Amino acid sequence: MRGRHLENAYYAYKRLSSKDFVDDREEAPPDSIEISKDIGNPPWRRSLVHILVATISSLLFGYHLGVVNETLESISRDLGFSGNTMAEGLVVSTCLGGAFFGSLFSGWVADGVGRRRAFQLCALPMIVGASVSATTKNLWGMLLGRLLVGTGMGLGPPVAALYVAEVSPAYVRGTYGSLTQIATCFGLMGSLYIGMPAKTTMGWWRICFWVSAIPAALLAILMEFCAESPYWLLKSGRSGEAEVEFERLLGALHVKSAMAELSKSDGRDEVEKVKFTELLYGRHFKGSVVAMILMDRLGRRVLLMGSFFGMAVSMCIQAIGASSLVSSSQSVYLSVGGILLVVLTFALGAGPVPSLLLSEILPSRIRAKAMAVCMAVHWVVNFFVGLLFLRLLEQIGPLVLYTVFSTFCMLAVIFVKKNVLETKGKSLQEIEIALLPQV
Repeated sequence: MRGRHLENAYYAYKRLSSKDFVDDREEAPPDSIEISKDIGNPPWRRSLVHILVATISSLLFGYHLGVVNETLESISRDLGFSGNTMAEGLVVSTCLGGAFFGSLFSGWVADGVGRRRAFQLCALPMIVGASVSATTKNLWGMLLGRLLVGTGMGLGPPVAALYVAEVSPAYVRGTYGSLTQIATCFGLMGSLYIGMPAKTTMGWWRICFWVSAIPAALLAILMEFCAESPYWLLKSGRSGEAEVEFERLLGALHVKSAMAELSKSDGRDEVEKVKFTELLYGRHFKGSVVAMILMDRLGRRVLLMGSFFGMAVSMCIQAIGASSLVSSSQSVYLSVGGILLVVLTFALGAGPVPSLLLSEILPSRIRAKAMAVCMAVHWVVNFFVGLLFLRLLEQIGPLVLYTVFSTFCMLAVIFVKKNVLETKGKSLQEIEIALLPQV
């Protein structure tokens, strides 16, 4: 209770300081007011540290996706299900089922307790799940641990996308959005590197799960010192605290303009309540390192179209490599080249852009909940692709399967070209206004 009083006193002091600053500007002569309007972009360094802490959730996401790649053989041997492909598949895919449920409720969690607390809640099942997996003596314990970890995996990415969009200055939002994808890649690489001794060192897979608890604990602790989303604070009726956080993120010179812009958006949001059906059929429906560099230069649409087109080409290469048109030696080169190309082109656009773009184009009143639904759909599709890929490969063959994948990628290019709005360099309020139905 005493801590809460101290926190309220702190915010009261900061509100007073911010108000004095605003009053000083209002009493300034007109010339100085005109000069203050042209103060340039807010410093990008202020928000960077908060973004880096948030990307720990993406690091964990990548780590847990890859942690069973090197360790599955030793896990199945030690837990007594070696050779049981169904059990091995469950160890891999159970976390995807947990991710579905985590992502489905992520919007309600993020809106209910705030972005910072949502990150901490994301870390909790990851710590518990990793501990259960590391200490289990049987398959069911492993599946329970993977399910808990998956819940955190599903909760983290949607909240990270929201947080990046809401605390980043508009001119670097795309760059910061790519940091989550880069963190995912680092997590994947880290899990593969840490898991290397698992095939030769007995029980090493348990260490691999214990290791993941460290960044999860860091995420929970460091988030206590990070800024809360000003958007969420204002929506919760805590405008004074929103001013304080804007000052932390953008600097004192940008507080007044940011609050004015945010208040306009908040006023529009109060006109009507959100319904679940709007998340699916709303009127707004239409409306990695290289990617990090290019996101705020080329724009979202260009990267998406180029990424999907590149993936379509890589799938065609895979299909040709699997056909009888080439020799066996050529088939190997084409298959490897196709895999490398699809990974590269995915990382350029289809990987980092969608979650950032969704957090930009969705109206603020439904942003968190709509992100939850979108990510839940993503996990359902991901689950079934992982579940059915090998069976389809066996039933219809690689030529037909990769041709189907290539066709879907080309359809995505057409869809992006016709329907996706370019959001490069625009504030969230400008994007929302642009997507309002024309009367």
